[in-house]
Amino acid sequence: MATTLSTLAYLVASVLFILALRGLSHPETSRQGNLFGMIGMAIAIVATLLKPGMGFGGIALVIVGLAIGGTIGTIVAQRIQMTALPQLVAAFHSLVGMAAVFVAAAALYSPQSFGIGVPGNIKGASLLEMSLGLAIGAITFSGSVIAFLKLAGRMSGAPIIFKGQHMLNAGLGALLLVLIIAFVATGSPFLFWLIAILAFALGFLLIIPIGGADMPVVVSMLNSYSGWAAAGIGFTIGNLLLIVTGALVGASGAILSYIMCKGMNRSIINVLLGGFGSDGGAAAAGPGAADRAPVKAGSPEDAAYIMKNAQKIIVVPGYGMAVAQAQQVVREMADLLKKEGAEISYAIHPVAGRMPGHMNVLLAEANVPYDEVHELEEINAEFADADVAYVIGANDVTNPAAKTDKSSAIYGMPILDVERAKTVFFVKRGMASGYAGVENELFFRPNTMMLFGDAKKVTQEIVQALQK
Repeated sequence: MATTLSTLAYLVASVLFILALRGLSHPETSRQGNLFGMIGMAIAIVATLLKPGMGFGGIALVIVGLAIGGTIGTIVAQRIQMTALPQLVAAFHSLVGMAAVFVAAAALYSPQSFGIGVPGNIKGASLLEMSLGLAIGAITFSGSVIAFLKLAGRMSGAPIIFKGQHMLNAGLGALLLVLIIAFVATGSPFLFWLIAILAFALGFLLIIPIGGADMPVVVSMLNSYSGWAAAGIGFTIGNLLLIVTGALVGASGAILSYIMCKGMNRSIINVLLGGFGSDGGAAAAGPGAADRAPVKAGSPEDAAYIMKNAQKIIVVPGYGMAVAQAQQVVREMADLLKKEGAEISYAIHPVAGRMPGHMNVLLAEANVPYDEVHELEEINAEFADADVAYVIGANDVTNPAAKTDKSSAIYGMPILDVERAKTVFFVKRGMASGYAGVENELFFRPNTMMLFGDAKKVTQEIVQALQK
């Protein structure tokens, strides 16, 4: 009876996780989706604690683990800045990967606790599941650590490339497959740890050649890896909820990665193998950069005057807005412009920011109406009719070099066509290139006016000028 109730509780939790994913697919239902996810996780935890055979010692250990992890998570959530959210997500992915490694090791050395055999005589199917969970978990851990270091600025965001890199990755991947087959045949602990070491190295090598502009896809893909690692371990220990939850995370992460790759004109296969967008293309100024006309610099008062007389304005947020925490003042500016009769829209590129949905989260935090926020495909055609495009910290995703310069590291990536607006205001601290290391041709266009300074301060000054 207790087993049946536990299974039923896991089923209810699984349904809630599915509803959570559905809710998170749209900004208007994201809060509800989060609520479903939290309720599902609470049910799963209680069901695990009440599972037959847990015993007082097991329950105590789980509660201690929950207390430690919950305390750390609460402190981190309270202190984290929105700008640091992408690297936090990458760090959490690494923990999921390492957890899979630890559970696989526990299953190897204490198989009787999981009902998969005894030391030295573990079921072949369990060895296969264990080795797959181990390999994916180790790749997720080391890959996520590199992603964290790049996103946090503790490691260069530029692709790290060396001769024969792809051949080395392919060779290590083939060797990893051979070791898994050998491990399933023998159950050797030596091969187990050899698989772990090789997978750690492969995760490192797969992520270092990926450039900064492509990091949002990497975060999404690592999320998928962590899910599949959890599902593999779920099979090993016979936990239905872990299998379902891992599969949901793995599949949704893979689908999101595919959608983002399609939006960036990238190959999903290259994401899986590592090193896409890293063919050694130019990472600085394109040809003829030295001959460009000087940029036009304006003032917040100039911008306020032009926008006050504009009918259609499109705001293009990027990582610079996140760094300056300018989303609230941007919304305040938009509200003032609406009172002047302007139509306001927000254009979101699939990889704006450092993680999927980064800009959507920021705008939702500022209570920007959902119907004003549009994805690239919806709004790109409207730039030609816009009087003003207000670009606040979005660099690579607005760079025309993606369409014109075949030597550019971002060539082929669909961009927001802001250069088609009558006037482009580009808010930026200086002339530095974006995260991909590519100079933005938009700075030098005749219809572009640079507004140099902190994004929040510049926008606040525009608000003050509009109020006069």
